[in-house]
Formats: sequence, C-alpha cells, structure tokens
Amino acid sequence: MSGEPVLYFITHPDVVIDPAVPITDWPLSDRGRVRIAALASTPWLWSLSAIYCSTERKARDGAALLCGLRGLTPIERTDLGENDRSSTGYLPPAEFQATADAFFAEPESSIRGWARAVDEQARIVAALEAVMAQASGSVAVVSHGAVGALALAHYLGQPISRALDQPGASGGHFFALSIAQRSVLHGWRPVDPS
Repeated sequence: MSGEPVLYFITHPDVVIDPAVPITDWPLSDRGRVRIAALASTPWLWSLSAIYCSTERKARDGAALLCGLRGLTPIERTDLGENDRSSTGYLPPAEFQATADAFFAEPESSIRGWARAVDEQARIVAALEAVMAQASGSVAVVSHGAVGALALAHYLGQPISRALDQPGASGGHFFALSIAQRSVLHGWRPVDPS
C-alpha cells in the first residue's frame, strides 16, 4: 500500500451460535479465533496505529486478539455495530438468509422491523469517517459483514446490494480503504488465506 495510511475493515469470523443468548453476546468460536489470528502473518497488522471495534462480543473478541498481538488497546464504538435486527432476534439460517436478502434488496424499507439499510449505511459510513478523521496512521476496524457490505457500496459509489457482501457464510474477511483518498484499495479478502 506504498506507505499511505489505510483503514482495514475486518469482519469477525466464526462465532458460537446460541439461540438462547442475545446475538450481540455471541463470542468467537475456537475456529474464529484461529482464523483471525492468521492476520499476524500480514505485514500491515504491524503498521497499525489503532484498532477499533464494535461493542458486540464477537467483534470485541477479534479486536482483543489482534490488539494482544500488536500491543494495542481496542477502542470500542457502538456505531461500528451490526445492522439493528433486534426486532427478530435469532432466526434459523434459511430464514435469516431470506430476510438479509430482502434487507439488501429493499434498502429504503424496514424488513420485519429491522433497521433500514440506507439508515445503517449512513451510520456505518459516519463511524468510519470519524475513525479516519482522527487516524494518525493506518487503522483497523473489527466489525460485521452486513454493515461492511453497506460501507463498501458507499466507498465504491455503487448501490446497496448483497452482491457486495463478503463471500461465504462464516465471516472473516477484510477490505482496505485509502484514508487520504477515501477510495477502495481492494475488496474482500479472507483473514486466513490458504
């Protein structure tokens, strides 16, 4: 990235799914911890001046692991959280995927009481802009897949679309933004390339 300051938007990988536990309290699974720890092999991790995260447990877990490797303290921000889907809580996988499809397909509508995609996009972009405005070098944000897709759409200048969502169903991807140019340097890449 030629020394320019970069924001790395990282989605938490695999979590322990427990319908009896609020979604915001789900921790990373053992596999998720191994996957995000693979970022230790990326040179850019060692150039970070700060690591921010959502206040949700899975994002805090990922940020704490990366901060432990890097010798930093996570900076939590509630505005880096996932889209608000508290109206439904846990949904079985097929039902969740269908609802998420509708969330992206109808961004101006509230799907089953979920926050509207356009509003969540405005929130996550404002949060990232605030992080970049105070950055004193490259930074990372550990957050969530749906809001990552919304942010990516904004910075690519494209309409909201699930086509911009991270690949796969287990999370654990990142994209990079030029802080100076507010442009996408690369799209989704896995945290643990093989």
